Amino acid sequence: MKGDKAVERGADKLAALADRAAAKGGVAARLSGELAADASFLRKLKPSLMVARAKGEAPKNQEPGTSPRAPRGPQLGPRSATGKANGPNPFAVAGAAFGVGTLLAKLIDWRSHAHPRR
Repeated sequence: MKGDKAVERGADKLAALADRAAAKGGVAARLSGELAADASFLRKLKPSLMVARAKGEAPKNQEPGTSPRAPRGPQLGPRSATGKANGPNPFAVAGAAFGVGTLLAKLIDWRSHAHPRR
């Protein structure tokens, strides 16, 4: 991608400038660490990586200058053989709630006839 190449060229130039500043010594050497960190940050601003992060395909909270590491073990639990989610049927739960609500409303209405207001 053209944008990725431009960002990579800029990051390479910053890294080279940081190396020259470190070799020079003095105040420039103190700034070389910041320039190197800026180069690694600039590499994160590649358009293709930004699109991947927006889609959730790349990490969003990574420290500058570190590379992503693979997880040590599986991140998800074992899947069931049928592929269905565990738990009761949502239609049965909704039907039971409707039935209990109807019975409760009838009970309240029936008790209100026992003590009418005048």
